[in-house]
Amino acid sequence: MVSFLRLFWRRGLGLRLRTTRPSWVSRRSSSCPSRPAQSAACTSASLMGARIDFSPAGRSLFDKPLGISVSGLRPQQEVTLRASLQDESGVPFESLALYRADGSGQLDLSRSPALQGGSFSGLEPMGLLWALKPRKPFRRLVKRDVQRPFRLELEVLEGHGEPALAGRVLAKGTHERGFLRAGVQRIPVRDGRVRATLFLPPGDGPFPGIIDISGTGGGLSEYRACLMANYGFVTLALAYYAYEDLPKDMKEFHLEYFEDALNYMLKHPKVKGPGVGLLGHSKGGDLCISMASFLKGVTVTVTINGSVANVAATLRYKDITIPPLGFNAERVKLDKSGVADILDVMNNPLEGPDRQSFIPLEKAEGRFLFIVGQDDHNFKSEFFAVEASKRLQAHGKEKPEIICYPGAGHYIEPPYFPMCAASMHLLVGKPVIWGGEPRAHAAAQVDAWGRIQTFFRKHLDGKQGEEHSKL
Repeated sequence: MVSFLRLFWRRGLGLRLRTTRPSWVSRRSSSCPSRPAQSAACTSASLMGARIDFSPAGRSLFDKPLGISVSGLRPQQEVTLRASLQDESGVPFESLALYRADGSGQLDLSRSPALQGGSFSGLEPMGLLWALKPRKPFRRLVKRDVQRPFRLELEVLEGHGEPALAGRVLAKGTHERGFLRAGVQRIPVRDGRVRATLFLPPGDGPFPGIIDISGTGGGLSEYRACLMANYGFVTLALAYYAYEDLPKDMKEFHLEYFEDALNYMLKHPKVKGPGVGLLGHSKGGDLCISMASFLKGVTVTVTINGSVANVAATLRYKDITIPPLGFNAERVKLDKSGVADILDVMNNPLEGPDRQSFIPLEKAEGRFLFIVGQDDHNFKSEFFAVEASKRLQAHGKEKPEIICYPGAGHYIEPPYFPMCAASMHLLVGKPVIWGGEPRAHAAAQVDAWGRIQTFFRKHLDGKQGEEHSKL
């Protein structure tokens, strides 16, 4: 009988494939971003003498650091910390870390390194969160209902390794990881054809405005827009297919729909003009670039692992048609378990008829920031960003900012979301690998989140904010 521990680590190994990249794709490396500082511990839950303290107590925002400490242990006692939460469909996500208390029986994750043998090792105060892995394969942790927090459960188990999992529980604690800051309003939007959710920061405003567009999953994704609103941005989470009366699939999109959403934001009394910002991930990235290229009122565009070519669906605007970038399904690579690597499937948008799919971003008037995971296995994101920069500069436009993260995969989320190594791809119809190394990916998410906010605030609000060091 296979032990629970062996099953847990087998699930946690992650699925990775290495591919040979075409010669037209360049690679470059840079240093990894640093971790944020931790806050002091203050609140607790206890059992059998040991005690877990969380800081802040009770509840914290998901993208904020969480202080975790344990007291009441024996000097130098070996313990295993097990963290778990359930997604909204009931699938458990878990992580394990092995620790040794100090000479006074204390354990502070901001000062105590995890030992080898768990989900991570070394000094990683937030490791128990970013290292969470699903029990059910090919699941990505997402948040559908931002009004309800995730419930994080933490156990302190006696000893290390497999015996600890069946051994004595020394302490238990729970903590809520929320998304909606007090005072932020969540407003469903049904304005003409527009289907969206608006998040308004507290106060009279006006505030800088952002439209947030997600990738190929469809529906209405709110969690990134909600978290962004917590920092003083009026943010519109925009659905564009597979939601209510919107198109059911990704065959064809009309940019007039996105223009309606843009005009909604430009006219909103709480939005500080004269323009708004766009934030898009994956397919949402090329939609944002198309909006910036053809529509008036876009001041700044940020894409996260997006494409500079139109992908997956025909795009129409007035008398203009941009076909989707071609692909060759024979270039899909499968591992022994049937997981697909689709990195080389897309054609080169600089060659032949596929050049028609290249979005004319030289028409855009605003500024661009490209966030790139250099281990993205969905798009050749760095190649796309570099070609966008070349096109802009060739037409006398300002050079965009490109931030590359070595070891980061496709789903660069807000801080402390666990990396998704592989999950189902709606268009491929089977699980695909997304890329990334968990520790580097987690660091990239923290750094990118701050840079995105700084970029928006600088160009939408006229404030420089805190400048991050260049990677």
